[in-house]
Amino acid sequence: MSSPPPSVLVFAASDPSGGAGAQADLLTLASLGCHPLTVLTALTVQDTHGVEAMRPIEASLVARQARCLLADLPVAAFKLGVLGSAENIAVIAAILAEHPDIPVVLDPVLASGRGDALASESMPEALLRELLPRSTLVTPNSLEARRLAGEDALACCARRLLERGARYVLITGAHEEGSEVVNTLYAGAGVVREDRWPRLAGSHHGSGCTLASAIAALLARGLALPDAVREAEDYTWHALAAGFAAGGGQLIPDRFFRLREPGAS
Repeated sequence: MSSPPPSVLVFAASDPSGGAGAQADLLTLASLGCHPLTVLTALTVQDTHGVEAMRPIEASLVARQARCLLADLPVAAFKLGVLGSAENIAVIAAILAEHPDIPVVLDPVLASGRGDALASESMPEALLRELLPRSTLVTPNSLEARRLAGEDALACCARRLLERGARYVLITGAHEEGSEVVNTLYAGAGVVREDRWPRLAGSHHGSGCTLASAIAALLARGLALPDAVREAEDYTWHALAAGFAAGGGQLIPDRFFRLREPGAS
């Protein structure tokens, strides 16, 4: 019997379109050689255009899902996406505290690509208070970074988030102007790396989920964090470049683009 692939436990909302949320995490983790474990935090009504409704799952059931899995399977990394409620944030933080040696990738999703709210008014502060001190890496886009940190300059945003306890901060630049998307990884000593990617045409559903899950997968496979970030960015850019129009709204990243390359087995 062969050795099992590393397992990554995801806390995320369900996205019936398969573009974002837990479904995007599943596809990304599987494509990068990991076994995905999922704890659903909310149910959504959404398609490729946007989110019509969201219903958080009861915090006690979120905790039961996670503890059942953790009692049975070894977990190599955690990935956090849409968490549904401040109550869910509290129980997830308690679970992470019980497993301090497992890396945590936090994607602080506050809204959909269309701008639909995915976090209540109390959740940003709960994220900062409860989860940043437990996070190995937090991956806000520039809009999320400014909202969470209360600063305009992205370097100042990163510093504020590091001061709140995150070990690393990766601020992605797809929402900024320019022909390139600039993603910058920060740590306590300053900029760790800056990566530039040609800006792709169109709008993609679940790009942030894909990047954060790819980083978690590569950390689970043993890469150092700066290397995991660079490799995950490369994977995500190619998945977006191969994106397809499954519906009438945003493009869906092709997380299995490598299987469709010439000569792929």
